[in-house]
Amino acid sequence: MYSLPEKMVHSSSPIITNIVPSLPVPPLKQTCELYLSFLEPIVEAEELKQTEILVEEFLKAGGVGERLQRGLERKASNTENWLTDDYVKFEYLDRRKPVVVYSNHGMVLPHMNFRNKQEQISDTLPVEYMGGKPLCMKQYERVLSSCRIPGPKTDTLVFHAKTSNAPKHISVVHNCQFFVLDVYNSDGTLLTVDQLYVQLERICKASPQTTTEPVGILTTQNRDVWSRTYSSLIQDETNKESLSAIERSIFTVCLDRANRQEPDKMRHSAILQILHGGGSQCNSGNRWFDKGLQLMVNLVLHQIRVCFVSCLISFLSCGNRMKPKMTQSHTEPLPLPLPQKLHFKITPEIKKDIEDAKQDMLINFSLLHRMARDLNLRVTVFEHFGKNYLKAHKISPDAFVQMALQLAYYRMYQQCCSTFEPASLRMFKLGRVAGIHSNSKASAAFVKAFDDPNIKNSVKVDLLDKAVKAHKWYTHMAINGQAIEGHLLGLRMQTGEENISMPELFTDSSFTKAFNYQISTSQVISKSSSLPCVGPETPDIYDVCYSVLSDRISLIVSRFEPPNTCKEKNAECLIEAMVDALLDMRTMLELQEAV
Repeated sequence: MYSLPEKMVHSSSPIITNIVPSLPVPPLKQTCELYLSFLEPIVEAEELKQTEILVEEFLKAGGVGERLQRGLERKASNTENWLTDDYVKFEYLDRRKPVVVYSNHGMVLPHMNFRNKQEQISDTLPVEYMGGKPLCMKQYERVLSSCRIPGPKTDTLVFHAKTSNAPKHISVVHNCQFFVLDVYNSDGTLLTVDQLYVQLERICKASPQTTTEPVGILTTQNRDVWSRTYSSLIQDETNKESLSAIERSIFTVCLDRANRQEPDKMRHSAILQILHGGGSQCNSGNRWFDKGLQLMVNLVLHQIRVCFVSCLISFLSCGNRMKPKMTQSHTEPLPLPLPQKLHFKITPEIKKDIEDAKQDMLINFSLLHRMARDLNLRVTVFEHFGKNYLKAHKISPDAFVQMALQLAYYRMYQQCCSTFEPASLRMFKLGRVAGIHSNSKASAAFVKAFDDPNIKNSVKVDLLDKAVKAHKWYTHMAINGQAIEGHLLGLRMQTGEENISMPELFTDSSFTKAFNYQISTSQVISKSSSLPCVGPETPDIYDVCYSVLSDRISLIVSRFEPPNTCKEKNAECLIEAMVDALLDMRTMLELQEAV
């Protein structure tokens, strides 16, 4: 059982908040020059020449680039973070596909309790640091009492945890029927475990399986479709109040009906239940997929689905370090009010929308099964060496793996490609993620020379050194707010605010090649070989997840591969090519040592 905070646990004391700086706006010329340098290895010479002309035009004194830059700088001076809202809007809220499968993530998380109420509300989560600098903890406030609201063309996010009238209830759904459950007694104390059990049992008894319309299934729809239905729903005051209660709730508990499964299929079934609820005949209507946090419970498993995955994992890990111990209350419990059932008035039009949502779930299931069929995921643990060996050679482990990946891809395709690696921006207020471009002129020079027998080994070692240093330099630039992708996104979004026509720089074919990554990577810092992963966002790209341990490197490569995919270019080939590249690069270093 998870204790429920009156306000979100965080550490944003005035001192810590004030010393975390705002995200800077990078110099315009610097971003444009870096953009051209990253393009050079991945586009044709004629394309690069055309882009250089567009960049020159964009940078003209008094031109559109300067105007957009000034607008962005004004925005930065008036907001805590000029990028975060645009990033969330562009990457999430503007996307019209259903949040089910395409956006929401799922994970099984560890058990955690607090020792007492004060531990929950006293802002005791230790400040996190990177390189001796404090990180912004603000995102932790946005986990609870949060919800996504559908809108035409774009959605909005609402956060109620820090409002003057912060919610003190959770929402519970059983047999597609929603309830409000207050988790505080009238004297302000938290409900005990026994009290929560009583209230949940009352909810189950008050919600027998009926023909109740599964309103929750509407949240599985395409966002524009759901937006229209949502607008119709809130025309009725009863519906409006019920929706508000769900949206404001600390989180949603989904009490699912049991599903018959063979023991060896339970884990697979649990994953599907978290991902989409199993369809309209199962538990997909027993959800509110727009909630920031849902707890899903069935007869044998306790699972959690989160939208803010990385923040919550860190939050729970910190809670485990507090060494909590759950205690039962020995005082006379206060009388409990009955949980409040939420009601919806369903018009014939809304009933039709619910039926459409059920049918669309069947279509999505078919798509999901095709995706599952086509997803090729390969895992290997490279046991020949790890970070200890690389640090002994004074080489960045992350940069070394990234260069091995560049070499592996080049060997397969005989060309370089745009490669993404995330970097944290949490050294700045409300910072999220910056993009590191692992492909560079230095990495291209290294991979092109590596298999050339006419180039001396010492030259190859020197080229690797330059490529590693280039990667480390740009990583430093990214975490310090100087990455090009966020800046260019901000400039693009600024065209709308300035009512300026989209500059050709952003519609150029090179721009598409630069940011339609062929490889998306992520390094997971882990003390064990366990390695979470996520499938690629789109077909035809590789998703590479890795963890560099002291004596080994865990690797996962995934890719959507329809039946007609070339077998020489599949995920298995890339992971094998990475293993070969790692070994060959070690041999190169050892040959140099022997000289």
